[in-house]
Amino acid sequence: MEDQLKDVLQASKLGYAQLEALFVQYAFSVVGALIILIIGWLLTRLLARWSQVALGQVRGLDATVAGFVSNFLRYALLAIVIVMVLGQFGVQTTSIVAALGAVGLAIGLALQGTLQNIAAGIMLLVLRPFRVGDAIETSSISGTVRFIGIFTTELETADGLYRMTPNSLLWNVPVTNFSRLPTRRFELNVKVGYQENIDTAMTALLSLIGDDGRILKAPAPETFVADLTDGAVVVTLRYWTTAGDYWATSRDVVKKVKSAFTAAGVTIPVAPLAAEAVQHPDLPQGDENH
Repeated sequence: MEDQLKDVLQASKLGYAQLEALFVQYAFSVVGALIILIIGWLLTRLLARWSQVALGQVRGLDATVAGFVSNFLRYALLAIVIVMVLGQFGVQTTSIVAALGAVGLAIGLALQGTLQNIAAGIMLLVLRPFRVGDAIETSSISGTVRFIGIFTTELETADGLYRMTPNSLLWNVPVTNFSRLPTRRFELNVKVGYQENIDTAMTALLSLIGDDGRILKAPAPETFVADLTDGAVVVTLRYWTTAGDYWATSRDVVKKVKSAFTAAGVTIPVAPLAAEAVQHPDLPQGDENH
């Protein structure tokens, strides 16, 4: 009985000694891990904030890009800090880094389209082919830009509809920006009969825009004969205006052409009607005599 008690006491002492050794061994590891974690956490916040401020001072760089880069830098540094903390406990960090790389590769393949939109969004925000408020058009998309994000761009169509477009569709295709440059040129082709005086028609076209303050004096407006067709002479009116006045001015000019030609005694030839018989809309074909 005494021998068993001695064995228990000896085993307890041995276990206590091992626990004490483990505590001493891992206490430094825990303290070191906490120190690394706290310092790393503070440094990542400071570096992320510093990078955002530094990128914000870069001329032409969008604030969204600065925020995205600073957040990416912060989380990348946090991942390094976590690996260092695990290394304090004797974990083989090489295998962890390899596993993280494999996971990152798998995520990248799974989110290939999303990553493509992110890359396109960064390029759009850095190079700025268009800005918020610009009217743009591609082969499949048109509208006024309302928001440019990392993943998507939001537009408002001409008929007042909301459209959210992935950035990759705006980066890999030609984009026409109607608002980027301050001035635009407008051309109007008008057909005039061969029996009419062409100089009179050209003078009438110039006169109808002479008193419009929205039309720029330089480059000066001009008219010229653009083509000679089978049934008419094509006269072109060309002028420049600001991008903001383009649509309103063009509509007003087109509206005034008929009145200007009527006042000058110039007629616009009318295409002859087709030789086919005109069917009554309410009667089927062949029932004209009913």
